[in-house]
Amino acid sequence: MGKRRDARLLAVQFLYQVEVGAKQDLEASLANFWDTTEAEPALRKLAEPAIRGVLEQYDSLNEQIKGFSQNWDLNRMAPVDRNILRLALFEMLHCPDIPPVVSINEAIDIAKQLSTEESGRFVNGILDRAIKTLDRPARGDANDKPKKTKKVKQ
Repeated sequence: MGKRRDARLLAVQFLYQVEVGAKQDLEASLANFWDTTEAEPALRKLAEPAIRGVLEQYDSLNEQIKGFSQNWDLNRMAPVDRNILRLALFEMLHCPDIPPVVSINEAIDIAKQLSTEESGRFVNGILDRAIKTLDRPARGDANDKPKKTKKVKQ
């Protein structure tokens, strides 16, 4: 497993703890989390901006999830699935260096690992709807220019 995957797992675990645990100061919560996980600095460096970004965009991400989930109330979703979706949507919307398909594939794998096989399909369905609304390439970073295609003479 790569460092980014490990960082995503840590981010989802922290976000889950924040959602279901007692509300604490963010800095104290992060310090406690890093102490208990004993995560190496490289993973912390990758995970922490994502954690902070998700928390800053929390309400907006929830609204996005509501919009993309058909016939699902946000509160009926498993907390771990909600946090996987928040993280993936945050990456898709706010991390131009991460191709959206990577965020989706990682979210599906993390859902299967931390939740259930059905969660992988559930996460995939919602994120598949989300990717169709993006104004950026699905398979490259946002700075990639669309490739020109040759016109075929007929």
